[in-house]
Amino acid sequence: MAALSRRDGATAVRAFAQATAIDPSAAVLWYNLANAHALLVDEQAQLAALETALTLDPYMAHALLARGKLHEALGQTRQALVDYQRLLAAVDPNEPVGPGFAAGLDHARQLLHSANSALAAHLDTALAQELASAAPDVKARVQHAIDAQLGRRRIYVHQPLALHYPYLPAIQFFDRALFPWFAELEAATPLIRAELQAVLAAGGDGFVPYVQYAKGVPVNQWQELNNSDAWSARFFRQHGSREAAMRALCPNTAALLDRLPLFDVPGRGPTAFFSLLKPRTVIPPHTGATNVRTIVHLPLIVPEGCWFRVGNETRPWTEGQAFAFDDTIEHEAHNPTDQLRAVLILDCWNPHIAPAERPLIARWLTELDAHGRGVASFSAA
Repeated sequence: MAALSRRDGATAVRAFAQATAIDPSAAVLWYNLANAHALLVDEQAQLAALETALTLDPYMAHALLARGKLHEALGQTRQALVDYQRLLAAVDPNEPVGPGFAAGLDHARQLLHSANSALAAHLDTALAQELASAAPDVKARVQHAIDAQLGRRRIYVHQPLALHYPYLPAIQFFDRALFPWFAELEAATPLIRAELQAVLAAGGDGFVPYVQYAKGVPVNQWQELNNSDAWSARFFRQHGSREAAMRALCPNTAALLDRLPLFDVPGRGPTAFFSLLKPRTVIPPHTGATNVRTIVHLPLIVPEGCWFRVGNETRPWTEGQAFAFDDTIEHEAHNPTDQLRAVLILDCWNPHIAPAERPLIARWLTELDAHGRGVASFSAA
């Protein structure tokens, strides 16, 4: 080590060669032998020592950085990129490091960014014709896969708060073709909106804060919305129970909801309600209770500028155009305008659960509830 510090490569090589012969399983000795060979500009010997070090410890960050730099110097850019990818995956970004190593990490990030940008431009051009002629769902999946591989899109997964049902795809916004009843729902938009507006014109009594945590309960991201009417709701159905007063006020909406194939588990669903988001209000990123059901929004009153994000896809609400999404994937909502946003929200079965499975799931949940082992309630947002 003293020889290394005074840049005496010959002495350092002799010392570390002897050390690795005595203790060949110590990756750090091989790494320092590589540094000694670097002082003598013996690139092949340096590479061989680094290979041995990384065989013994594949996550040795300093060795990965050194081998990446050496591959660059030898004109082996692809191998350097592989080393830099492994390096950045192995290093905790919150761990403090020395200035020299920090500079190396920055160099690795910049090289990877440049390489990904060049590859992205090539792929966009090379696949443009095929993507343009592909079916919309195929195009979306291929494009999202490319974006994720290039680091342009984060992959989101199910994060249910109460119940995870296995082997369901993590789809952010579902294909409309899976919900043929959307046509009936959307056609009723004028009637539903008129009934909502009548309720609001009468004073909007009956709307309650959607987030209602008791005192002493940790509220985390819900601090600003807890017990606040900035995000409020009035229910037609709540955990399966019908709200008689709301059905009387909005008979057309109630009759429509009775006809739709909603989530039907006793004591759990369906849930259907008007959701109001006041001006300058943000619903923070969060996840829902379970992926056995799907949440549907029918936008009714939407000022321009409001938006909704599920996972890595953001879209505006468009009045009269329903959409379905998996709320166990992180999502958030923003009303940055000076006007009220209003949406009809309801839940239905996840379309990838076969009809034959649904009674079994319902019975399972009912038995859990009956024996006092039920999971948390299934709210919808």
